[in-house]
Amino acid sequence: MSDLGNKEIMSKNLNYYMSINNKTRQEVCDALGFKYTTFCDWLNGKTYPRIDKIELLSNYFNIKKSDLVEDKSKNSELDEYLEELRTRPEMKMLFNITKNATKEDVEKAVKIIEAILID
Repeated sequence: MSDLGNKEIMSKNLNYYMSINNKTRQEVCDALGFKYTTFCDWLNGKTYPRIDKIELLSNYFNIKKSDLVEDKSKNSELDEYLEELRTRPEMKMLFNITKNATKEDVEKAVKIIEAILID
């Protein structure tokens, strides 16, 4: 069975992107016009959003729709590395380029940013 359409995966991914972007439920609902209770059902894996809502969410978080609906646990090494970098203020701009990057791509970008920042 395909991972597409899995409420639990959607819930996990949505919670993840909210966390790394420091967004609350209310902030997302206000920004996208979602009913709070409906959004909470998506977050808790009770229901699954329509594709147009998934598209709004992916645009809001600047990610691909597949990042919300597919199991990305196979990329856990990259995810852990990105989470570590997320806490470093000088690496914020890095997250704009990581959408389709490999861990090696990210490591190269980090080295470039660090070289620029050295006084």
